[in-house]
Amino acid sequence: MTRPFRDRSEAGRLLAEKLSAYANRSDVLVLALPRGGVPVAYEVARALNVPLDIFLVRKLGVPGYGELAMGAIASGGVRVLNSDVIHHLAISDQAIERVARFEQQELRRRELAYRGDRAAPDVRDRIVILVDDGLATGSTMRAAVRALRLQRTASLVVAVPVAGESTCAAFRKEVDEIVCAKTPEPFRAVGLWYEDFSQTSDEEVRKLLKSTAQAQSAASGK
Repeated sequence: MTRPFRDRSEAGRLLAEKLSAYANRSDVLVLALPRGGVPVAYEVARALNVPLDIFLVRKLGVPGYGELAMGAIASGGVRVLNSDVIHHLAISDQAIERVARFEQQELRRRELAYRGDRAAPDVRDRIVILVDDGLATGSTMRAAVRALRLQRTASLVVAVPVAGESTCAAFRKEVDEIVCAKTPEPFRAVGLWYEDFSQTSDEEVRKLLKSTAQAQSAASGK
């Protein structure tokens, strides 16, 4: 029987073991999906000795059922919709637009809160490892993948500690490599596979990004 991760930090350390081929490479960049993906990605970046940054994506929750995703938006104006959910629940275009406008405002707020005036990293011709704390429907990660493809990465790797087998398999057609450390069945929800799945705060995100930047700067002698 699959044991839940103790917390996101433990999940990140175990995930890093499966990404060891990317260690100490100057062309590799780890991008975390805030907020829950940041503590996981922090451990990955630290173990691999590569830079860490964030890539902002916001889930579009079904009105009245926020945990159920009907799509997602990402930096760069990318929007991915889950047509099966939308058609099954008969969600109107107007309802989708209302949720999208709200989440776009939150995306901009987080970008300012986490990065401040620091420019987003240049991903062109780099190997990007996209990290989150798990994959459920995959809509949030899918939006990130599509947005990054537009920026001409050399290679795109999606890495998560836990996911449903079918979701993990679906990504094999969309990215250069997919790493799902655990694919328990039945899967049900990401949070079930963590003993501590408490919400990651904005302050923790800023702290982890700052810590990684300082470590990278020290390593490069700047």
